Amino acid sequence: MIYDCLIIGGGVSGMQCALVLGSAKNKPFAANKNIGIILHQRASHLENALFNNVLGLSAKTLGKDILTNGKTQLNNLYPQINQIENEKVISVDKNDDTYSITTNKDTYYSKIVVLALNYSKPFAIVGLDEFIIPHKKANAQKDRVQLKNNDHFIKKGLYCCGTIAGHRSQFAIAAGSGASLATDILTLWNDGNHTKVHDKI
Repeated sequence: MIYDCLIIGGGVSGMQCALVLGSAKNKPFAANKNIGIILHQRASHLENALFNNVLGLSAKTLGKDILTNGKTQLNNLYPQINQIENEKVISVDKNDDTYSITTNKDTYYSKIVVLALNYSKPFAIVGLDEFIIPHKKANAQKDRVQLKNNDHFIKKGLYCCGTIAGHRSQFAIAAGSGASLATDILTLWNDGNHTKVHDKI
C-alpha cells in the first residue's frame, strides 16, 4: 500500500493534523485517501507538561493524558487513519513520485510526508540533513533546530509542522500549525480549491 499522506510524530501538531485530515472523510476528494501516522511519542515534550492557558482544555490538564486521549479520539472518530505505534523513523528518501519511510521495524511509502517532530537535538532522521537549520524562534542557548520551509512546505510532497517548522513551543501554536497544514493538504487534494472542514450541529 502507498499512503497518500503519512505523518511522522504523535505530539500536538501531528495528531491535530491527523484529526483534521480524518474529519474530511466524507468529502469526495478525501474519501479514498490512505492516511497514516507514526505515533512515536517517547520524546514528546507533552510527557511532563501541565496546561492552564489553553482555550478548551480544563485547567491542570496533563500533557501525558493528551497523548493517550488524543490517540483514542483519533481512533474513535476517524478509524480509517492507520496508527502505527512503537516504531521510530530512521530515514526518509525520495523515490520518483513517492517517499520511502524506513523505521526500526518496517518500510512505508507515501506520496506526502509530514514531519511533526519536536525541535530537540539530535535530529537523527537520515535524508533530511540538508534542511536542518538553527531554530529561529527558540532561545539560542537551548540549541534547538528546525527544518527549512515556506509556510510548512519543504519541497514537493514533504512538509513539516509544529516546532520543527520553526514555531514556538506553545500548545495552541503547535495545534494550529498542524491544523493549518492539514487544510493545505486538503486544498491540494481538492484541486487547489481552498478547503477547510467544520462539523456542525
